[in-house]
Amino acid sequence: MAQQTEPTGYPDVALVTGGSSGIGRATALRLAARGTRVVVGYHSSKDDADALIAQMAGSGHMALRIAIDDTRCVCDAAEAIGRRYGKLDALVNSGGSSQTIPLNELDKLTDEIFDRIVIVNLRGPFAVIRAMRPLLEKGENAAIVNVSSLSAQKGVGSNLAYCAAKGGLDTLTIGLARVLAPRIRVISVSPAGVDTKFVAGRTREQLEAMAGAMPLRKVTSPDDVARAIVAGIVDLTSSTGIVINVDEGRHL
Repeated sequence: MAQQTEPTGYPDVALVTGGSSGIGRATALRLAARGTRVVVGYHSSKDDADALIAQMAGSGHMALRIAIDDTRCVCDAAEAIGRRYGKLDALVNSGGSSQTIPLNELDKLTDEIFDRIVIVNLRGPFAVIRAMRPLLEKGENAAIVNVSSLSAQKGVGSNLAYCAAKGGLDTLTIGLARVLAPRIRVISVSPAGVDTKFVAGRTREQLEAMAGAMPLRKVTSPDDVARAIVAGIVDLTSSTGIVINVDEGRHL
């Protein structure tokens, strides 16, 4: 019988896009607390990224502008990470954006809005994976976690373009899990109604009302999602191409 091996532990170097706030921030804090050197990718909030770096445990962290809708910027970031660290052991794609448009008001979902949402939430994560692949292939037990959304499964969310983009991201996860194996695992983590400022205008009271109808009757925190992300990187070493719901049972 082949000898069983235990996971080697937390990644040495990880990139978290959208890392200056919300789920990305919580993930960066958790990884850093266990000795990971974290690249905090941000789009425009440099002050928030720098403040997070100052707060994180450990050393060797870096705040880096990564506009995921700008492929040149993404490639420049890959070069900067390669120069400093020479590899990546984990990539967390948590960057994204949306805006609230009622699902039945199709005319308000213009071509411009639709394209922008798909670029940021689908093409952007792919561009990051494409650029970071050589660094991940140099890493140890490399893993990619794409932060998706339950809206991909339910078709209900901030708008239909966002639902479609996240559905595409889950499909991309499955396809890339095949393409990048065995060197790199790829997983989606799929939250719903997280207590962040991601959806403009959504209040804590609205989240609590939603939670009351869920089996676990709890509002999901950014750290709840971060723990699932970290588990996908560290513990689920025999899993790839899967979608993990972190939604208090809302999918039921």
